[in-house]
Amino acid sequence: MKYLHLVWAALMRRKTRTALTVASIVAAFLLFGLLDGIRVAFAQLGQNADGAQRLQTMSRLSMMESLPQALARRIELVDNIEAVTWASWFGATYQGPRNQIFAFAVAPNYLDLYPEIVVTPAERDAFARTRTGVLVGQALMERFDWSVGDRIPLQSTIFPNSDGSQNWAFDIVGVLRARDAGSAGLNEQLVLMHHDYFVESTPFVDNEVGWYVSRVSDVRRGDRAAKTIDALSANSPNETRTMNEAAAMAAQLKQVADIGMIVGAIMGAVFFTLLLLTGNTMAQAVRERTSELAVLKTIGFSSVTVLLLVLAESVLLVLFGGVLGLGLAAAASFVINLVVGEMIRMPGLSAQSWLLGLGLMAAIGVVVGALPAVRAMRLNIVDALAGR
Repeated sequence: MKYLHLVWAALMRRKTRTALTVASIVAAFLLFGLLDGIRVAFAQLGQNADGAQRLQTMSRLSMMESLPQALARRIELVDNIEAVTWASWFGATYQGPRNQIFAFAVAPNYLDLYPEIVVTPAERDAFARTRTGVLVGQALMERFDWSVGDRIPLQSTIFPNSDGSQNWAFDIVGVLRARDAGSAGLNEQLVLMHHDYFVESTPFVDNEVGWYVSRVSDVRRGDRAAKTIDALSANSPNETRTMNEAAAMAAQLKQVADIGMIVGAIMGAVFFTLLLLTGNTMAQAVRERTSELAVLKTIGFSSVTVLLLVLAESVLLVLFGGVLGLGLAAAASFVINLVVGEMIRMPGLSAQSWLLGLGLMAAIGVVVGALPAVRAMRLNIVDALAGR
């Protein structure tokens, strides 16, 4: 702190260059904050108290492969399994391919295993009585200005109906509402239809389901139950893979894209570029002040002190831009949650993310300042003052 004014004066020597470098650092850490939020959001899918009690069973080959419906009876007999339901992916769009909708064909007891989704008794009764009825998430209702009683046209991207077209029509009989803010997101973006109606109306599905969901009585014995379920179909054409809900979500996402690897690759490229840019800035700054650094040594500053002054300048530069970038990322996450409808809620920057960010800032500052600082420490006073 004693020499902070000297460090600050060095940074302000070339204000335009410093401002542009800080802007680059801000952009890098803004991107880091947003991408880390996306990674955490995907990692948290299914990680809740209700999800811990659920196991998902899908084909070992791919989440797009179907399973025989007769498997449900055998899963029910497994020890520690107290309820079983099933669902199939419908693959819907509304008014064109840009409006993708998460539509599932589900068993009658599907909602019994999802207490975090609230549907009124009257609406559940209407759903049970209406063959073409659907339950629609609250956020989706607001997005398209739908109301209970509306008949909506959906297009399936996978399954044609009985007349051979991709056009389906459904009647909205109820609304899916999240029990609390923590269980919102995807739950309020769903469309649920009858699995029996789906099977009857398309020629491409016959006594098959997309995946099973089981509720365990004892979470501590969930892994054993999962292995027992998979053993039911071992060495058959329909081998399964059973996992808890969080692990199943992660596995399904990895079949589409490895979010962690993508985030890591992007941030690796960003920080490598930042190292080159900030390192060049520090090298130029020290070269321009060679004579000034020699004067500091002449009036009594030790070589170690000069080294620490240059390192402090580098670290302060990165810290200033990095903290500003993470602050903007926290604000941007809040705005994104208000705008995108909370399909996947962006978490705010956690203490762990801040600590990781601050650690990266300090490390980058030391790395880019190390070489100029060592050169400044080894500076020969006579040669520097002579311009050599």
